[in-house]
Amino acid sequence: MKRVTTFIIVLVCTYASAQNINDVLRYSTENLLGTPRFQAMGGAFGALGGDLSALNVNPAGSAVFNYGQITISGSNYNRDNEVLFGNSTRTTDINSVELNQVGGVFVFESTDSPWKKLALSFNYDLAQNFDNEFVASGNTTQGIDNYFLNFAQGQSLGNLRVQQGEFIEDAYLDIGASLGFGAQQAFLGFQAGLIEPTEDDDANTSYFSNAEYSSVNQEYLQSTTGYNSKFTLNFAGQYQENLYLGASLNFHSVLYDRLTLLDESGYDTDSPVQFTTFDNFLRTEGYGFSFSVGAIAKLNDNLRIGGSYQSPTWYELTDDTSQRINSTLAVSDINFIDFGIVNLFEEYRIQTPAKITGSAAVIFGKDGLLSFDYSYQDMSQAELRPTTDANFAAENEFIANQLGVVNTYRAGGEVRIDKLSLRGGYRYEESPYENGEIIGDLTGFSGGIGYNFGGSRLDLAFSRSEQDVSTLLFESGLDSSVMVNNINTNVTLGYTLKF
Repeated sequence: MKRVTTFIIVLVCTYASAQNINDVLRYSTENLLGTPRFQAMGGAFGALGGDLSALNVNPAGSAVFNYGQITISGSNYNRDNEVLFGNSTRTTDINSVELNQVGGVFVFESTDSPWKKLALSFNYDLAQNFDNEFVASGNTTQGIDNYFLNFAQGQSLGNLRVQQGEFIEDAYLDIGASLGFGAQQAFLGFQAGLIEPTEDDDANTSYFSNAEYSSVNQEYLQSTTGYNSKFTLNFAGQYQENLYLGASLNFHSVLYDRLTLLDESGYDTDSPVQFTTFDNFLRTEGYGFSFSVGAIAKLNDNLRIGGSYQSPTWYELTDDTSQRINSTLAVSDINFIDFGIVNLFEEYRIQTPAKITGSAAVIFGKDGLLSFDYSYQDMSQAELRPTTDANFAAENEFIANQLGVVNTYRAGGEVRIDKLSLRGGYRYEESPYENGEIIGDLTGFSGGIGYNFGGSRLDLAFSRSEQDVSTLLFESGLDSSVMVNNINTNVTLGYTLKF
């Protein structure tokens, strides 16, 4: 009989294993991307404006433009990950090239109104580039059998068997739909021969491991791709001589793919299990909406201050997952459970926290400027929704206890020498975790150069950030983690045409 790829909707009871604090953090943070000028000055544009990516900080900034312009920017992203696992260190380096920004602004001046200027603008920014990869390799005392034992204990053996006349891939999907993610993982462990019931009885609910070891060798690869992009529609105006006001509507688009591959070996010579492979694939797609309002005030010819409010972002997301497994004792048709057998999850929602930013800038005429931004975001207010779901309520309580306030500081400067501009910037972002050990503080610096041709401008920027992240290999049954020192380096080239 011919076998075909099967799709089935996995019920809401599986949410607890699929959506958690990591998803909230992934979509709550934005990297320092955008135009080269914005990146080169550390993103410190809240009191400056006059740059299309500055709309991400303060929507009043478009009213600072004196003429219309279009800007397009492309970046080369480099990720350098140094991974410590056990006593072993591995380094992974990847590159990707993206069109990360394109936008334009139209300026309308008025001579007979207190509103001296109105600006309409649009801008596309790659808020987050998810392209990343790391490899961890080393010895550990916690094998993958612990993952399956954790889910199996309490599950009836009868639920983990393939029924007569049933395909193994159909049983896998049916168990996920009817009994949830935990039972589905127990099914995989049992069919792969990693776990064994203490009694050969359908009513049995106790299991032991077939893997014997004091330590095992694990090689783990995690590869992610995708993006979180933002399309902004902005309206701003200059009131009299010294006040700029603006508002933006932001439309977010998310695509996130994560592939993990695990190879495990090095068991005792008399262990029934001598090798195990366990691979997982996750795809997340969705969209979101947010808005922002802001103001910039010119206190005098040299000093400006700004303030802005960025609303929560409301995301609507869907996940699908697929898995494959094998081992020495696996049943003969285990390979029919592969990445073509897909679990579809119901739509869920994430609300990220609002952000408040205060800014100040000193302008030295046409010679240059200095700028500083401070942002406040309380990550403990992030939520998975619907909050009426018991699993989400428990995870939201965990989020509230684990996460805290993120204070972000950004500083930038620019020196102009005739048509040439030299730029530099620095940023510091606190860990979203209260203890700061799971994710460390982020530090970054940047620099750049620009040349004004009169009717157009060419800009180049270099930015580098560094952060330590502790990542669990699996989120249940074992606490094996890797420490990743992540260094992101971006080189961005942009062209601006004035009209």
